[in-house]
Amino acid sequence: MRKILQANEQDASGSEDAVVPRCEDVMFYGPLDKCPVCGGQLECKGLKYKCTGTHSEWACCSFSTNNPSRRGGPIKVPDDVKNDFVRKWLKQHEGNKYPKRDLDEEGIFSGMMIALSGRMSRSHGYFKEQIMKHGGKVNNSVIGVTCVVASPAERHQGGSGGFAEALERGTPVVSEDWIIDSIQKKERQPLPAYDIASDVVPEGRGLPLGKLDPTEEAIETLSAEVKLAGKRAVHKDSKLEKDGGHIYEKDDIIYNCAFSLCDLGGDVNQLCIMQLIMVPENHLHLYYKKGPIGHDQMAEERVEDFGSRVNDAIKEFVHLFEEVTGNEFEPWEREKKFRKKCMKMYPLDMDEGVDVRHGGVALRQLGAAAAHCKLDPSVTFIMKQLCSQEIYRYALTEMGHDVPDLPIGMLTDLHLKRGEEALLQWKQDVESAPESGPAADAFWMEISNKWFTLFPTTRPYNLRGYEQIADNVASGLETVRDINVASRLIGDVFSSTLDDPLSQCYKKLGCSINCVAEDSEDYKMILKYLEKTYEPVKVGDVVYGATVERIYAVESSALPSYDEIKKLPNKVLLWCGTRSSNLLRHLRDGFVPAVCHIPVPGYMFGKAIVCSDAAAEAARYGFTAVDRPEGYLVLAVASLGKEIQEITGTPGSEDVKRMEEKKMGVKGVGRKTTDPSEHFTWRDGVTVPCGKLVPSTNKDGPLEYNEYAVYDPKQVSIAFLVGVKYEEQNMEVVPDE
Repeated sequence: MRKILQANEQDASGSEDAVVPRCEDVMFYGPLDKCPVCGGQLECKGLKYKCTGTHSEWACCSFSTNNPSRRGGPIKVPDDVKNDFVRKWLKQHEGNKYPKRDLDEEGIFSGMMIALSGRMSRSHGYFKEQIMKHGGKVNNSVIGVTCVVASPAERHQGGSGGFAEALERGTPVVSEDWIIDSIQKKERQPLPAYDIASDVVPEGRGLPLGKLDPTEEAIETLSAEVKLAGKRAVHKDSKLEKDGGHIYEKDDIIYNCAFSLCDLGGDVNQLCIMQLIMVPENHLHLYYKKGPIGHDQMAEERVEDFGSRVNDAIKEFVHLFEEVTGNEFEPWEREKKFRKKCMKMYPLDMDEGVDVRHGGVALRQLGAAAAHCKLDPSVTFIMKQLCSQEIYRYALTEMGHDVPDLPIGMLTDLHLKRGEEALLQWKQDVESAPESGPAADAFWMEISNKWFTLFPTTRPYNLRGYEQIADNVASGLETVRDINVASRLIGDVFSSTLDDPLSQCYKKLGCSINCVAEDSEDYKMILKYLEKTYEPVKVGDVVYGATVERIYAVESSALPSYDEIKKLPNKVLLWCGTRSSNLLRHLRDGFVPAVCHIPVPGYMFGKAIVCSDAAAEAARYGFTAVDRPEGYLVLAVASLGKEIQEITGTPGSEDVKRMEEKKMGVKGVGRKTTDPSEHFTWRDGVTVPCGKLVPSTNKDGPLEYNEYAVYDPKQVSIAFLVGVKYEEQNMEVVPDE
């Protein structure tokens, strides 16, 4: 059979159980053509022919069909195959056309092993007969089955042994309607649609984070302990930190690695942690954990004590690295040389600091940290916010990159650079990518796999289109980058013996922050500017207004000083939206241009710093969740230069390239604009475009409000931070009955 498969250019590898059905398919229906997407081998799996090839090292091919293309002509049989039956068979069918294989008739449940559990509406015998009649097999044990079929009553009555065991193993548990509907519709129905157990948790077990309701997952991860905080951190699950364990280091190599792998086509989303941990009295341990992201119960995990056998421990560590990645360990660790291999993991390049989700001030520490702070109370307030774990946990939760096992907030600049390079390459490739069909599916799956491997999540999905690239990849990369800056700035000062860690962080910022008096002209001007140009944020049926709580004047050594900015032409005071988690980076380093050009609002101006004359536009970024009503808007003085170009549509790539090169000032005209008759001049010739929002002449433009793009960071200086609170405006009070 293997020889016949090879002669007809089919896959002859694998066990006998794999070879026999392939050969049967060739003999009865003819040799299969190669996959039209990747050129790989097709194989019948269940009710479809699926490709077993790879689109690239980042993605398995996802092509499938129930009507594959087959080669014409006779089946080739090597001369050394002397089987008389084969020769007779071929002679009988010589010149005949191959019949079409009807997979529907072969069985809806073909290739599935199913277990039945508990009392059902009809006997187990009846359902067993139906399953086998339609190509499936029934097993009396939960081990190794595709799914467990049970009555919904099982969940309410505590469940049988099979029901509980299925939950512990992560095996899908579905209602008997799945069998009935699949047979009636003549098509296997998706298991998740008939799930009856994903919210039932056996004692001592937990559901995977990705299977929880998103709100429940957010609650879990927001309060979860960060298990791995950086390159020198001992993983919490090893339990060796409490014994005085520390990461082993030898010849400038730190033996601590983290990996991930996402392959949506293969339904794979895994992490792996490997550490050598030295505990007192020279006991070296190997900690190893590998399994689905967010589902500890399904992970392979072990701690192995090597005692004083250091060389054996290192040898095993290196062996595991090569097994997991397909690469050699030392070239990666010393020179960062690494080549991704198909279905092998990719390393997350951890840095030696501490993830801010661990190193920042915890909620229970806020009171003590503020009480010991020698800064002005108003400055203590903002530093307490910017140094807290909470805002960074929320930001990563909102972006979906809040995996407790991995230090997303402590990655090296090299890892972040690789993410940026991937984004820039995708942006270039998208322009020539197919819009639909299997080739388009493969293209977007590779992008998705690579992104969620570099920056893991519990809920990977297929990215598609410019908007998702902008909202999830570009914005996600910028958020992770800024959180990494916060991690380095804050460090681990709140677990140290410092008397005043907040003041220590303030000094590292290298800027001056002072509260603006409420009776000052600046305060009144900013209040007026906000009230005139703000429109409520709408979330569902509720709209949120913004009230000013405090205003800070900012002077940073990293920013161009006000004395430098006031000498430049066409100065305008503009609003800039930002997450609270980005503020430390802004204050320390100033504004950084957007990572790239993407033809959607937010990135349509390319590598520019983008501001607006409407507080409403900035509020979209400052407002992140109804349960966290506080945020900050930034007011910056921007010089638009001598030449200002107005744009009414979405600029093309060539236009953006020209604007980037000339570093000109650009105004994107929104559908709404501030009333020019109300604009006024602040000090030193700075224009404040404060005016009521009115319809503009650009009714069909892509932008709702005016946006201004500046390409030179030296032309923008942060002047004020405006602390706002978002409050519901249209709450209805229901009278007591």
